[in-house]
Amino acid sequence: MKKLLLVALALILFIACQQEQRYFAESAETKALEAGITAYESGDWEQWRSHFADTAKIFINSSKSISLDERLKDLEANTSILSSYGFDKENSYVEMVLDKDKETWVYFWAEHSMTLAANNKKIVFPVHLAVRFESGKIIEEHAYYDATEMNNEMTALAKMSNMENTTDDTE
Repeated sequence: MKKLLLVALALILFIACQQEQRYFAESAETKALEAGITAYESGDWEQWRSHFADTAKIFINSSKSISLDERLKDLEANTSILSSYGFDKENSYVEMVLDKDKETWVYFWAEHSMTLAANNKKIVFPVHLAVRFESGKIIEEHAYYDATEMNNEMTALAKMSNMENTTDDTE
């Protein structure tokens, strides 16, 4: 009888300790995010957009969201002044997590590099993406990165361009 009781207790303990897997190194969502990043890097904006729900909210270093159309317009403008851009995928990290509310999040960490076409200046900075998926589409994206060096370069280029325009106007 004691053995049966011990076996039953061990079985109950074993069942109680079983936890649902909540972290995944690979999933349909991680593959979708990686495909979206590849589309971004090649400038295939239609393919990039296909990974998002039309109502997606996008947060760029802010608690205020922008629409998918606004983000696309910004990306097209920003990448148009670059001769190259992309992520260091060799040293990147991606994982999918089911949070306590059973929401599906994919986290991506990597270094992003870009080269400005005007002066061939290369800028490298770490990026963290936190992306929420629902029904296979991105419904929320949070992008975090230090844009200080990039903004300083853009400001310097704009000042140089304004000085050149002013010089051209006075001649």
